[in-house]
Amino acid sequence: MNPLQPVGMILGTKDSAPLEFWVGVNEGQMLQLDDLVVVKTRKPLEGTNEFISFYGVVDSVRKLHEGVQFDSDTRLALEGTIPVNVSYAAHVIVTRVDPEEFVPPHPGDEVWHAIGKELEMALYQDRMESVMPAGVLRNGQPAYLNFAFLNGENGAHVNISGVSGVATKTSYALFLLYSIFNSDALGLEKSNSRAVIFNVKGEDLLFLDQENSKFKDREAKQSAARGLPHDRYTACGLPATPFQDVQFLAPNIGTEGVITHGSSQRGQGIVPYLWTIKQFALERLLPYCFADRDASLNLGFLIGQIEERLFKLAAQQDSSTPHILVDDWSREDIAEIDENIEFNSLGKAKLTSFTQLIAYLEYKLIEQNDGEGDPRWSGKQPSGTRQAFVRRLRGVVKHLNPLIRGDLEASRAAGYRPDPMRNQLSVVDIHGLHSHAQMFVVGVILKQLFEDKERKGRTPYVFVVLDELNKYAPRDGESPIKDVLLDIAERGRSLGIILIGAQQTASEVERRIVSNASIRVVGRLDPAEAERPEYRFLPGAFRMRSGILQPGTMIVSQPEVPSPVMVTFPFPAWATRRDEVKDMPTTREEAEKKAADWLS
Repeated sequence: MNPLQPVGMILGTKDSAPLEFWVGVNEGQMLQLDDLVVVKTRKPLEGTNEFISFYGVVDSVRKLHEGVQFDSDTRLALEGTIPVNVSYAAHVIVTRVDPEEFVPPHPGDEVWHAIGKELEMALYQDRMESVMPAGVLRNGQPAYLNFAFLNGENGAHVNISGVSGVATKTSYALFLLYSIFNSDALGLEKSNSRAVIFNVKGEDLLFLDQENSKFKDREAKQSAARGLPHDRYTACGLPATPFQDVQFLAPNIGTEGVITHGSSQRGQGIVPYLWTIKQFALERLLPYCFADRDASLNLGFLIGQIEERLFKLAAQQDSSTPHILVDDWSREDIAEIDENIEFNSLGKAKLTSFTQLIAYLEYKLIEQNDGEGDPRWSGKQPSGTRQAFVRRLRGVVKHLNPLIRGDLEASRAAGYRPDPMRNQLSVVDIHGLHSHAQMFVVGVILKQLFEDKERKGRTPYVFVVLDELNKYAPRDGESPIKDVLLDIAERGRSLGIILIGAQQTASEVERRIVSNASIRVVGRLDPAEAERPEYRFLPGAFRMRSGILQPGTMIVSQPEVPSPVMVTFPFPAWATRRDEVKDMPTTREEAEKKAADWLS
């Protein structure tokens, strides 16, 4: 196949229209699905020598015997009994007409592969002021995203859908993140922009700063299988290195003065995270203990009432201490509930654990005043609502106890509050947490980011990678974390918070989150899911093919390009699991020394 020769011509036996046409493929040439082509036709005006260029993508190809009438004629043709010709034709959907004069191309006009500047025209890259690589096209050329539709200037957010295990959603989200920080898209904002990844599956994302020992062999084989002359990082103009400036945060699992993380595969370089009782109250984190909202509005009112009382109680005390002091809980009352609570020299009870905090709230809402509770705390809500509040907190206390502590020295406790703005990339591990604790951590950290960006403005940018959106923002039901994600989807563009979200089924995710994503990406889909309305942005041929996509192949749609494009992305240069890392120490002693150095 010679790219310097025409690949075919406009067929005269099929209708040629301004938005679609058929190409008869020349002998010795080849057209396949996703190929980009260009045809130039002379303007149908007498005395003019001006041309109109049609750019398009192949969405269907077919071959047939010409001169046969019956199915059995095919065998006769193969035996040479009857003369036939083979017709090899491709259907092209027009993506751009330049200039915009919508007349049909003329039968017989030559059709060429779009390469170089013609390829840029076909994909509207000539109009993109700031671009970032999104992968490699079938012809080996890089595909780009218009960064203005990602950073909030013209649009924002990425949504990725696909079947778990074979759609490579997380891998592609990481590649996009790597492309953002290693291309020229961020410009002067590169050094100050940040990214947060929530690790929800195993410990695979805890090695992003390590070189992948299998990278060179795997990428060389995959590139060669696709007929590419070099690796895909080179094609995209990106370095092939692990992520730089990364911090790894894992939930604390220690109790009673001990702080430690529970990673079994990596000991070095991981810092445990938690919040103090005082931070829990001052930062108004109580609503995030509730994974969903009760059908009754009363519970929501009560949560707001308790949140405000806790805030006022903590605000009146020394902010440097991790615990909360209360003076209306007597030793006699505490003795009845069998809680080992300390008292200071002034006789005030010291709340140093989440369990003790819940016990205090139970006393204020249910036990005080002969079961009527303290009206300043209960807001005069009925007994059923107060009991439902306490019952729900009792259900999550064992999962949140290690994450909300008040038994540490103030100097130690302050350093363990997760700060996603400290490094360029923060990996927050939540995979080992109970679902209620996962919801709490994700909701609280997103709340921190949102409030921080409301104070600082649109730049520098913050990119948030979150898988399993159908869990955190389901189509049905309400929750505090869903509210935060909706805020990011609808207002994050103006604040510079960009959501790179993924899920198996977009049909089960809140519509406004999916619809606000400017960049839509699809890996392998379940055929039934592909027919849902959420995927109508894909032409029929792409929806059919989505069920057979191989790992590493994605369909990418962006607002400026009328038709989606199919790309592959490179094999990760960073380790994605422990056995891909070279000589990585994991002893507990090294982990503790690293954590101590990091805190100092």
